[in-house]
Amino acid sequence: MSQSFGMEKPGVHAQSLHRAPTRYLVLIDAAGSVVARLFLESREQVAEFDAGTEEVVSMTQGLQPIKSAAGTEWDRALEGHSAAERADADVFTLDV
Repeated sequence: MSQSFGMEKPGVHAQSLHRAPTRYLVLIDAAGSVVARLFLESREQVAEFDAGTEEVVSMTQGLQPIKSAAGTEWDRALEGHSAAERADADVFTLDV
């Protein structure tokens, strides 16, 4: 009988650091449609998707947005948007 019968034993799990939690959700107009952009505490973007999704509603439930992303802390993160788009943006600080 063959010694290779059955399933191989799984290897040792490699422990690694998890990605930092998402801290900010920005709803901003982009060429006529509103997009949701997720950022880390450092204002590094980690995701972008349509703001009309169910997930946006669930993430923002009970949170009050700050109206405007015109501050200097958002300059690099939102450099592709106009000043008017940034002024009209909603910035949510997500619970970590």
